[in-house]
Amino acid sequence: MTPSPSPPPAPLAGPWAALLRSLRHRNFRLFLTGQMVSLVGTWMQNVAQSWLVYRLTGSALLLGLIGFLSQFPVFLLAPLGGAIADRRGRHRLVVATQTASMLLAFALAALTLGGWVRVWHVGLLAALGGVVSALDIPARQSFLVEMVGREDLANAIALNSSMFNGARALGPAVAGVMVAALGEGWCFFVNGVSFLAVIAGLLLMRLPSRPVPTGSPSPWRDLIEGVRFAWRSVPIRALLLLVGAVSLFGAPYTILMPVFAARLTPGGPRTLGVLMGAVGVGALLGAVTLAMRLSVRGLGRWAARAAAGLGLALVLFAASRSLFVAAPVLVVVGFGMMVQMAAVNTLLQSMVPDPLRGRVMALYSAMNMGMTPFGALLAGALAHRAGAGVAVGAGGIVCLLAALFFRARLPAMRDEARRLLQESGEAGTAASGPA
Repeated sequence: MTPSPSPPPAPLAGPWAALLRSLRHRNFRLFLTGQMVSLVGTWMQNVAQSWLVYRLTGSALLLGLIGFLSQFPVFLLAPLGGAIADRRGRHRLVVATQTASMLLAFALAALTLGGWVRVWHVGLLAALGGVVSALDIPARQSFLVEMVGREDLANAIALNSSMFNGARALGPAVAGVMVAALGEGWCFFVNGVSFLAVIAGLLLMRLPSRPVPTGSPSPWRDLIEGVRFAWRSVPIRALLLLVGAVSLFGAPYTILMPVFAARLTPGGPRTLGVLMGAVGVGALLGAVTLAMRLSVRGLGRWAARAAAGLGLALVLFAASRSLFVAAPVLVVVGFGMMVQMAAVNTLLQSMVPDPLRGRVMALYSAMNMGMTPFGALLAGALAHRAGAGVAVGAGGIVCLLAALFFRARLPAMRDEARRLLQESGEAGTAASGPA
């Protein structure tokens, strides 16, 4: 049983009570405040880095390769990172990974501002960042329940996603202006400074002592135990496969965004910022929509519909030639991606027992972010041969087919999903099930 982080203040009253209920918890308020600052810097770096690579090389293939290097370690190492998170203090691990990310951002800033940066520097630092992310993501995901408890977990996930995607809307827009005015290096420097906010928030938290896990002495055995649990649980396996399909074929459109920004009218770094910002606006709307929900009932259908809508929107974006068409379509893309990911995240965390939480969330990270590098290589290679529009459109069609298959399987998974919810302590939502 997870200990309550600290006695929460009185519940919020009024129309914002449902939307902001997880902010009752002091630790989560500290976490979210730091995230608001840090994530803006992260999105600034993402946009500036992709523009830097495209400016230096003009190659869609190299954009895909850098994307692969930044996320392949998540696929490779996230399951081990989840086992470490379940065995060690998640709080201390997150502090360490955020500090490492800050140092990598400052290193890229120094290379760029000094005029020494080369593509291989970007690739090396992207790969090191991927290793850090492989440890950070499962620890951070599974740490949420220690800040808010199970009763507010779904809301905390949605609000955390809201901050992530609010930053996605703001960060790229700021980056587009800053890259055009000052160059990419200052975006990297601002990102490094922004990590100080989240590190400070983490250090100010008051956390209860966490029981020492009683798992096997080997992290590899712990890892296998988590994989076995996820594979044998049909609803969890289906959710992970849906996320994997969307991440492999749908998410890599972001890697090719500089290509679209250069060909659209008007084009350039400001256009890239607008396009990425449009995705963030849609994702923020999706996260706020989910934050208003009070139970997991129906989230399976939401995930299926969101993945299908994402697929259709990607096909439309692939055919667009004007910024005034592409930007609204990308709002739909962002909404669909956000709702699909957050719905699956909430369902997984609601069905998984706490001792296995880090390992299952590591598998979620491996399927969510870890499949993206393979998609980035595939999309980059296809764009190199047939064009960016063909690559993104084909990915959208696959997302649509995956969503239809998942939706058809939902009725057969309902009974087992109810059982998992009951066993994990979500008795209030288990009667109707998540489908």
